Amino acid sequence: MLKEFKEFAMKGNLVDIAVGFVMGAAFNKVVASFTGGIVSPLIGLLFDTDFKDLRMKLRDGVENDAGEQVGEIWLEHGQFITNVLDFIIVAFVMFMVVKGVNKMKKKEEPAPEALAGPSQEDLLTEIRDLLKK
Repeated sequence: MLKEFKEFAMKGNLVDIAVGFVMGAAFNKVVASFTGGIVSPLIGLLFDTDFKDLRMKLRDGVENDAGEQVGEIWLEHGQFITNVLDFIIVAFVMFMVVKGVNKMKKKEEPAPEALAGPSQEDLLTEIRDLLKK
């Protein structure tokens, strides 16, 4: 069982997927920092606020004994939009990578056409006739 697992784990496709997964996770962090540190502040200039902090209060809370507000409910649409931008950027880059890889792949050569000649049935008929003699 251990040998089978080792063969399974060391298959090329599985290793490729694992490497792609790790690189994708690292790339997602880069995109998240790009969106949060560059894109959101630039868009925030339009709204005169930090874009990722855009939110709307749905329900007021109550003040507890320590003087803190508890029970407030917020609709955090700015964070959602930031995550959607992250997704769009990652999806676009992955599309470009796949498109580049597909372009680099050698085009498959068409299979050679079957040689013109007698069909299998003709050959079997000829063999049968020769055996009758």
